[in-house]
Amino acid sequence: MDKLSAFSSEAFNFKGLVAQNEFPNANHVHDLILNRLENVDASLSEAAFYHFETPGKMLRAKMAIQSASLAEIDTSISLLWAAAVEVLHNASLIHDDICDGDKQRRGRSSIWVKFGQDTALTLGDWLIALSFELASEAAEMSNTPRLVGILARHMATTTAGQAMEFRWDSTQSWDVYLKIAADKTAPLLTAPIHGVTLMSGTSGLGFAISGYFCDLGKAYQIANDILNFKGTDGAKLIAGDLARRAPNAVTVSFVESLNSDDYNEFITWYNNSDNKDLELWRDKVLSSKAIETASVRMLKILNAAERNINTLPSSALEAVVPVHTIIKRVCALSA
Repeated sequence: MDKLSAFSSEAFNFKGLVAQNEFPNANHVHDLILNRLENVDASLSEAAFYHFETPGKMLRAKMAIQSASLAEIDTSISLLWAAAVEVLHNASLIHDDICDGDKQRRGRSSIWVKFGQDTALTLGDWLIALSFELASEAAEMSNTPRLVGILARHMATTTAGQAMEFRWDSTQSWDVYLKIAADKTAPLLTAPIHGVTLMSGTSGLGFAISGYFCDLGKAYQIANDILNFKGTDGAKLIAGDLARRAPNAVTVSFVESLNSDDYNEFITWYNNSDNKDLELWRDKVLSSKAIETASVRMLKILNAAERNINTLPSSALEAVVPVHTIIKRVCALSA
């Protein structure tokens, strides 16, 4: 008996998470994650279950399940891979909230606010470990050892994108902004389908899928940046990115529009981290054409993504359409 047969749906114990012949969905992935959280250390248990009480849209899990189904990947494998990517994404969110000082996540207090930074940091670390444990199980069952490497590479790029924010200043170019946006957002959107193409022997699709999600990730980040200035992104502070000096498409577009005198005045204020005149500069940004400029740039990138989507084979296309639709809706809302 080979490894795949030994770890078939019947042999592998998912404690009844998926009924026989039932098509798995995001709820099954969520149940699997909750099942694995039972192994978390007692000091992290409350925070772990609190975070996953509201699992979010689970876009990455849905893409993994859909693409695995189209590729006829075993149900148990697809669930493990979907959970691995989703858990890694959630770990990155917990760490991002610490770095960004975001006090809310999914309409509730973020982990670091409710349980403290130390617990949030260590929970994120624990979830990364869980993610690779799940991926290694999927890799063994599918006889695809490179699966773990795929997850590691995408996480490394995401982490590097986050780290680039720490070196951000207001004089950096639009191209630098797009590099940060792409590296932060695209890798963990690409990973679900990239892993499936590896397991199904169609890894040549990886390049086309990566290019598509690179554009989609940029457009999604710009949309969120616009919503940040409109005060409709869920944050308590309007233009919070400006307050914490974070990369933002609207801010970059505003800086590019300034004459030399206004430019020097803004740069001086921006670089001294003094928020005394935050409302003054926020209002100047809002009264300028910066949001309009950012919107035009966003739609141009979204159009490029839509052109790329037509180059994908139907098997990949069917898996990405749901996330494409949701991100396009966010872009439309911001514009």
